[in-house]
Amino acid sequence: MLPTPKKVKLVAGSAEGPTPLNAFDNALLSAGIGNLNLIRVTSILPPGCIHEEDFPVPPGSLTPAAYGYLLSSQPGQEIAAAIGVGFCEEDYGVIMEFEGHCPKEEAEDRVAEMVRDGFAARGKRLRELKVLAASHRVEREGAVLAAAVLWY
Repeated sequence: MLPTPKKVKLVAGSAEGPTPLNAFDNALLSAGIGNLNLIRVTSILPPGCIHEEDFPVPPGSLTPAAYGYLLSSQPGQEIAAAIGVGFCEEDYGVIMEFEGHCPKEEAEDRVAEMVRDGFAARGKRLRELKVLAASHRVEREGAVLAAAVLWY
């Protein structure tokens, strides 16, 4: 059985690259998580998990993360990715991710509403909401990423 993460941090980044994969890798580096092996998880924040602005994760670690990303090869296009984490007073929380062809502020608003909807669907009370987003105007090959990184 895998251990349950106890900490969460929000990160976001954007970048260009010579190929879509390089742009994605550079966005990961921009967000500070480019040297981790991310294990994509879905939408539940473990009970008792606390938010920390930053914590070290050794390079190469198998790291659970909920993330949204978007790649574009269309010069001039604005792309954005956002992550939202909702904390519940008595139980588990909810993580939502959003990506779209829109400004950063719209991505933030959309993901915040998604977290609120996730709490409503579960009949839970939202105690605290944290949102982080990144946007990028594509030059050649662009990428944006926003993630909730979980750790032990």
